[in-house]
Amino acid sequence: MKVYTIGHSNHTWEEFLLLLERHRIDAVADVRSRPYSRHVPRFNKSEIQRKLQEAGIAYAFLGRELGARSENPSHYLDGRVCFERLARDESFRQGIERVLRGIETYRIALMCAEKDPLDCHRGILVARRLQERGVEVLHILADGTVEPHRETERRMLAGLGISETDIFRNREDILTDAYTRRGRQIAYQRETDNAIGGSSTHS
Repeated sequence: MKVYTIGHSNHTWEEFLLLLERHRIDAVADVRSRPYSRHVPRFNKSEIQRKLQEAGIAYAFLGRELGARSENPSHYLDGRVCFERLARDESFRQGIERVLRGIETYRIALMCAEKDPLDCHRGILVARRLQERGVEVLHILADGTVEPHRETERRMLAGLGISETDIFRNREDILTDAYTRRGRQIAYQRETDNAIGGSSTHS
């Protein structure tokens, strides 16, 4: 089983569509909690759904199930979404199951806003859980190349300064630590906390 991911970033519509067509994507699953953008309105939900339909590509909104924001206070830790808690939520699990069913029929790309999967919950949360279910996750990068998620994990470890080898920990424990740390860095922060300690614009 295989699934792709992609970030719309600030691509033009033509550039974005070309990336999808290059990798023969025939369905886009939108995993943004808030499927609109003031900066790139061409990727607002209604607009992208219409344009994808015109291009013969199916569209499904999965932001309620697989989005990075949550209305549930129990999903927060010190004011930020905790990806580990979010992943245990029944709605999230249902979203993963929808993707698993979808890839039996479609060549799906999970879409969010961020350019790099390491800066996005599609890479740090969703791809991780799909990979655990035996799915091969491939990230379509901005230049059109594809990065297997295991390579993304290696970049994550390098970026965090974590060695891939540790005589006291196995690789699974090393990756768990890295995912927790990176998730904490990119997780959505509640507005009340933003006013005190900064802001987060994560989708």
